[in-house]
Amino acid sequence: MSFPRRVPVRGAFLSPGPPPRWPCSAVGARCLGEERIPSMDLVALLKSHFLCHLIFCYVFIASGLIINTIQLFTLLLWPVNKQLFRKINCRLSYCVSSQLVMLLEWWSGTECVIYTDPRAYPKYGQENAIVVLNHKFEIDFLCGWSLAERFGVLGGSKVLAKKELAYVPIIGWMWYFTEMVFCTRKWEQDRKTVSESLLHLRDYPEKYFFLIHCEGTRFTEKKHQISMQVAQAKGLPSLKHHLLPRTKGFAVTVRSLRNVVSAVYDCTLNFRNNENPTLLGVLNGKKYHADLYVRRIPLEEVPEEEDKCAAWLHKLYQEKDAFQEEYSRTGTFPETPVVPPRRPWTLVNWLFWASLLLYPFFRFVVNMVSSGSSLTLASFVLVFFVASVGVRWMIGVTEIDKGSAYGNVDSKQRHSD
Repeated sequence: MSFPRRVPVRGAFLSPGPPPRWPCSAVGARCLGEERIPSMDLVALLKSHFLCHLIFCYVFIASGLIINTIQLFTLLLWPVNKQLFRKINCRLSYCVSSQLVMLLEWWSGTECVIYTDPRAYPKYGQENAIVVLNHKFEIDFLCGWSLAERFGVLGGSKVLAKKELAYVPIIGWMWYFTEMVFCTRKWEQDRKTVSESLLHLRDYPEKYFFLIHCEGTRFTEKKHQISMQVAQAKGLPSLKHHLLPRTKGFAVTVRSLRNVVSAVYDCTLNFRNNENPTLLGVLNGKKYHADLYVRRIPLEEVPEEEDKCAAWLHKLYQEKDAFQEEYSRTGTFPETPVVPPRRPWTLVNWLFWASLLLYPFFRFVVNMVSSGSSLTLASFVLVFFVASVGVRWMIGVTEIDKGSAYGNVDSKQRHSD
């Protein structure tokens, strides 16, 4: 069964309609919608300029380190008022993560159309939820953050992340103070620590989405080949668009957060016209077109027993695979499309930090250049070089080819969930 593409509108649902027609020029050789506008070329050139990237990264790094320092001092509140500590750190966390969402939503202008049941839509952002998202694109995490931001729960949202990210400055340190759940992906080590971290979230005072990439690592053809060898060895159905999900982390999450989390949001993400989005593309102001299919599944429908929960998750991924296959043929997901309204607070937050930090920065640069000292200029060039390397390193963390390995000699024979 194929699904005809429906036309989304902001904050409302719309029935299917005919595609818009672009008026053509008198010559008839090209449409007016395809004509190049010089001002748009200038804006695109400006967005791709490294100086703009340097400004964004300076504001992000400087504000992030300031926020990390403030978070360090909030530890004094923990023994006195734990819930106040959590609420403050939710707001501080938002100041950091919303800057990346601002780049996606305001700088690049990327839109994410949500396909979902209109009856479930009013519940989004009004309840705690486990979000199961496919892990195929470099900015899929950013689309997940954008979803949380549109529904007002970005500050408190959590993710099951690999332990190495805890040591990444700014983001990793911020996650530590917001009680993010880290894992080594070695179940013998994670069984106790992950469960304890999740149990701490049962009395969390803010609404949150708990994001899980059950595949454990980003999809590549090589990883997919190894994963399907494991599926064949276990007698599980093959998947075309996903890796075999790791079930134990999901099962312990469901068990630990039951009666606190209301539902599982099964989220399947794809991009139109075979776009291959990257964080560097977002930084360059490139606009992407994302489609996200969201199914709300009440947590009561997820089995409690680990074996049954694992079977349920495998079935869920077979359904996700069918949705992706249909999308690859028709370019659309089932259900009704909607674009949640873009909130202004990510932009307001960035403008606040930019106005606070850029003036002293530019004054410092002018003073260094005007001093005429060779040592001073050399120091400035060194700082500029280190900043550019730092920017590239932070972007490289998200790149697919820099992702974690999936499978080795042992895991080809025995896949640990």
